[in-house]
Amino acid sequence: MATMHEEVLSSLGPRIVDGSLAEGSTITLEWLGCEYAVSRTVAREVVQVLASMNLVESRRRTGIRIRPRTEWHSYDPAVVRWRLEGTQRSAHLQELSQLRAAVEPASAALAAERAGTEDGEELLRLAREMETTGAAGDLLAFLEHDVEFHRRLLHLSGNQMFAGLCDVVEEVLRGRTDHDLMPAHPKPEARRLHLLVAQAVAAGEPESAREAMTAICTEVLRATGATGPGPQSSSAEPIV
Repeated sequence: MATMHEEVLSSLGPRIVDGSLAEGSTITLEWLGCEYAVSRTVAREVVQVLASMNLVESRRRTGIRIRPRTEWHSYDPAVVRWRLEGTQRSAHLQELSQLRAAVEPASAALAAERAGTEDGEELLRLAREMETTGAAGDLLAFLEHDVEFHRRLLHLSGNQMFAGLCDVVEEVLRGRTDHDLMPAHPKPEARRLHLLVAQAVAAGEPESAREAMTAICTEVLRATGATGPGPQSSSAEPIV
């Protein structure tokens, strides 16, 4: 059960992110207390969390100012989630797809160079689980395997900057399922490409891993209408 603090945060954060509370505008602890019927202590805790994301800044005499979008901590998982819940979801999906296309193929290649035998076997297990749950149309189980597959691949790269994007990629994958952006049955081509990535990593074949992950990311770019390799089609369904 969500606490009062969490309930206020889950309402106020999206209002900032979608522009309902405009950049440069100000609010006060008193306004928060009245708006959400919470104590000053709870209101202050919420503001502290939002300030840690750079969504707001609190100043004496002038109140709590909504910071410009360009100053937000855009990689914060909550900010990613709130943006995916908002009216600009499509544009944000395009940004996130471009980020994945820039990072995940390189991450897969590095994983193929650095992963041990047990790491490769675990990635293969996850890819096979994705095949099973995807073919059965079990989207929730497929999602959990998909999340773990991509998180593990980023970690196996051995690059801490890539691994630092795990939570962002997870929010993207969960957001697509939560907002009904996945087909009822994940496409066979998606499942096949994940298996190819896992096989290449397990076999220590960096370029094959990069090629298969590039194919995954290219299809995601097509599905979101984002600028990237290959022809664009905003009507395509995402495959991963």
